[in-house]
Amino acid sequence: MNYAAIKKTDIANGTGVRVSLFVSGCTHHCKGCFNRETWDFSYGEAFTSKTEDALMAALAPAHIAGLTLLGGEPFEPGNQEALLPFLERVRQRYPQKNIWCYTGYLFDRELLSPSRARCGHTDKMLSLIDVLVDGEFQETQKDISLRFRGSKNQRIIDVQKSLASGSVVCLEFGKGRG
Repeated sequence: MNYAAIKKTDIANGTGVRVSLFVSGCTHHCKGCFNRETWDFSYGEAFTSKTEDALMAALAPAHIAGLTLLGGEPFEPGNQEALLPFLERVRQRYPQKNIWCYTGYLFDRELLSPSRARCGHTDKMLSLIDVLVDGEFQETQKDISLRFRGSKNQRIIDVQKSLASGSVVCLEFGKGRG
């Protein structure tokens, strides 16, 4: 897996100050995507053990609330294979920090049901994620006032409550800052 960027102090992609990993590779190709260069699976740099170590160090400070995965598409099967061991490592070392993930795939219809994205790593990866922002970006539903999402169709899902209840449990953040 390659990655496009790492932000060590990100406040736009989840609550609090976060470390964000932008993975490479995405087959959604959403019209109006803000990060088109990450569609290419070979864009950026190789995700190596040194990359993981740097991310682990960036997560260490107490003021860092957690990790965010986005891209590109973290739930492309090849990306899941590379991300799963890393997420296990993060969860083991930093159990108090939360993990957010952005995906164009729908939680209930594509990640929990047979689909192109669902593979042998999907269930375990979901078990490690706290919040999932799902759904493709839709330019016709773009709303820059929404918190933590780009278009009105996207949902902010409490993954663990959803898995436990068997139905999608959405979090509400409203519009604007704060």
